[in-house]
Parts: sequence; structure tokens; C-alpha cells
Amino acid sequence: MSPRFRKRYRVLLKVGGVFSVLGILALVFAKSLLCVDSGPQQADVIILLGGGVFDRAPRAAELFKAGAASHIIVSGDGDCDENRLALILGGVPATAIESECKSTSTMENAKFTLPLLQAGGTKRAIIVTSWYHSRRALNTFCTVAPRIDFVSLPAYRAHHFPAPILGTKIFKEYVKNVWYCFRWGVSPFHHPPAGAAACFQPAKFAC
Repeated sequence: MSPRFRKRYRVLLKVGGVFSVLGILALVFAKSLLCVDSGPQQADVIILLGGGVFDRAPRAAELFKAGAASHIIVSGDGDCDENRLALILGGVPATAIESECKSTSTMENAKFTLPLLQAGGTKRAIIVTSWYHSRRALNTFCTVAPRIDFVSLPAYRAHHFPAPILGTKIFKEYVKNVWYCFRWGVSPFHHPPAGAAACFQPAKFAC
């Protein structure tokens, strides 16, 4: 093995080690970096984002039955009807559910839901999505509709995902936060209201 090859090999090992450490830290601190939970809240409406029928819909139904809001907007193409059905099976009256079934991204969720929020005179809305998606979702809605007060009460039931799939979703979410910052001007940084709790405590997550 030539000295030049050995030098390059050592450099590659060091670079690989750095990326491995960063990857581990990204997973360990995922809830602190990607999750926003505003704690117990009252609002005019709950916005249920598509993409997680098994965790997001039950969370929205739970909040509705607890009196957090009297109305739910289901947003997202692909599983719109499934989420609506899951809500009804979870005890939410069909008359309390409104649907927006055309959006295919978080940005479109916000843009396509906005007319419904404005038509209903919404002043405060609760966003329900998976915990690892909650920061980007909240920041996107705040960017699109700054006159509405948005809060985040995410779902934490990600146990139906095998660990490798959940890890992949978490890594993709870091990339998407950066992309949304450069593409749409959505800041990845969110400052929760005073009194928000630490993200490591299951009862009241916040970041």
C-alpha cells in the first residue's frame, strides 16, 4: 500500500467517522430538533395533515373529544378519505370534518387550507402531524398565514414504523427543513411560547 493511498484511506476513515457521529447525534436529538409541542391548547380548528393514518388521525380524534377544537380540517392527497374515515371511527361526527384533498406537500397543505381557515374566520388552529414533521409543518403554516395563531400538538405513535424506516424519515426531515428554508423562506427555527416544556418529556413535548 503506497503512502499516498494510506493517507487517503485515513482521510476517508476520519470523514466517515465524522458523518457517523453526526448521524447518531441527529437521531439522538431528533425530538429536540424536529419536534414542537405547544402543550394543552384550545383553538377554533384542528388541521390534520395527511401521511399518517395510524398515528395522526387518532391524535386528532383524541384532541377533538377532549374539547381542544370543535372542527377538523383533513388536508392532503392520497389518504384524505382514509383519514376522514379514521376520524369518524374514532368518534368524530362527520359534520365536524372538512376536507382538502388536493395538497401533495406541506407547503400545499398550508396554501390550500388557508382559504378554508379564512372562510371560517379562524384565529387559532392546532396542527396535528407526526412528531418528526411538526417543526417544519408549524413553521410552514406560520409563514403562509402569519395572521393566524398556529400551535402544534403532534402524534407520537411512530411505533408502527420499523426502526430503519423511522430513521430514514427523520434524516429526510432534516433535509426538508433545509430545503424549505432556501426554497420557501421557511425558517427552521421556532420559538415556542413562554412556559413550553422540554421535548424529552412525553406528557408535554416542546422544543
